[in-house]
Amino acid sequence: MLLSIHHLTEYQFDQPVHYALQRLKLRPKDGAGQQIIDWTLTVDGGKVEAEHDDPHNNHVTLISVEEGRTSITISCHGQVETTDNHGILGRHRSHVPLWAYCRPTRLTTAGRGVQKLVTGVDREQSDKLALLHQLSAHILGSVAYQSGATGVDSSAENTIAAGAGVCQDHAHIFIAACRSMGIPARYVSGYLMMDGKVEQSASHAWAEAHVDAIGWVGFDISNGISPDGRYVRVATGFDYRDAAPISGMSFGARDKSMVVSLRVEQ
Repeated sequence: MLLSIHHLTEYQFDQPVHYALQRLKLRPKDGAGQQIIDWTLTVDGGKVEAEHDDPHNNHVTLISVEEGRTSITISCHGQVETTDNHGILGRHRSHVPLWAYCRPTRLTTAGRGVQKLVTGVDREQSDKLALLHQLSAHILGSVAYQSGATGVDSSAENTIAAGAGVCQDHAHIFIAACRSMGIPARYVSGYLMMDGKVEQSASHAWAEAHVDAIGWVGFDISNGISPDGRYVRVATGFDYRDAAPISGMSFGARDKSMVVSLRVEQ
């Protein structure tokens, strides 16, 4: 499937910026069922300072904001060819050792809420893939999808206590539960071509777990499926903070607002 992606992000600062750096993870990954046909990044109000690949094999672009600016616009667009691999990515390929994906982070620590969810699945079954699908469905049935219910800093436990969250939160809960059972798991940010909806206001998030003899397998908890040809993987990591599309720091401006415009279509 050939997907066309247009992703526009505009930041508005309340005061002129003295100095600001932004870290972008917006370029899709090449391989594992997807191939970049073309991809272009442009910045209005700043310039690219450096590019590199991080330990999770994410492509990172560092940009600086021009001094005195009160806004910056980051635009990327391109085409990605995808193949439906039923969510299966295969063996582990990373500078990060597999065991590291079993360690909890602040956003994926398994407390009482996560442990209670885990008791709702059959941990003794020999089919680990079936166990993970059962876990995914159990999370979606226990934590409703609700926009605005949480923030980017909400942990898995915070979301369970709230009883609702978004795709990022479902992924964090799934990851925390997997790690509590000794199953390596990681966070994924990317794009999803939605049925009947071209215009979107945010990118998507899901999780991947490592299953012996199969390798990494994707789980979109919020939609109750494994990723197919409509999905484009962009960045992965231990949690959202490793895979955030845009992050950074600024001096001179006390507050900023962000507007995102996203189109994903065939």
